[in-house]
Amino acid sequence: MRNTEYSEIENKDKLALALDVDDLVVGVRLARELQPYFGILKIGLELYSAAGPEVIGTFQQMGYSIFLDLKLHDIPNTVHRAARVLGSLGVNYLTLHTAGGRDMAAAGVDGLLEGARNAGFGAPIALGVTILTSDSNSEEEIMEQRIRIAKDSGCRGLVCSTHDLPIVKKHAPDLLAVVPGIRPSGVEAHDQRKIATPSEALSSGAGVLVIGRAITQAEDPIQASKNIHTELSNL
Repeated sequence: MRNTEYSEIENKDKLALALDVDDLVVGVRLARELQPYFGILKIGLELYSAAGPEVIGTFQQMGYSIFLDLKLHDIPNTVHRAARVLGSLGVNYLTLHTAGGRDMAAAGVDGLLEGARNAGFGAPIALGVTILTSDSNSEEEIMEQRIRIAKDSGCRGLVCSTHDLPIVKKHAPDLLAVVPGIRPSGVEAHDQRKIATPSEALSSGAGVLVIGRAITQAEDPIQASKNIHTELSNL
């Protein structure tokens, strides 16, 4: 059961802390410090490669919802089997790359739900990754195609930039829009090409904001987190 000590902080469950680190000790320290401000914790390829599947349980025990961002992209059978394993670990969100096509994404959705069901967990949310925020490509035709793949494969959400939210809301208004590339005003963009401030993203229809280096590489991560909540509270 989720720790309820900080449950009343507005917007907490709309914020995912991206732990893009390769050191579990550093990750645990950050997760503990920032738990009052984030309801979701994103484990990406870097931390998953460094610490393995056991890292999921570490953060589950802190009360976080787990967003496993591995962007699965392979033949359908492989994706199905991998997603089934990950579903059995109790993840709440898992990314599948829609560039792999409908059959692959559908296999991932089925595997994820099967794994969770067999382990006695509730139904997790498969997220179809559309166009990476580091990719400046914004062709509407490609975006529409990938949104359609996410919808038709059974994904209940997708990952996109704030820039692409109008297209998502037009073609898939019922899907949860998870938005990375979040940068508060004055924060370096790093390798992101399509960025937005937290308030811009939420006002544009984002359901979950993914925030990483703007927090984890800040001089004062706690104050940076407080600043984001202050910004969102003014919407």
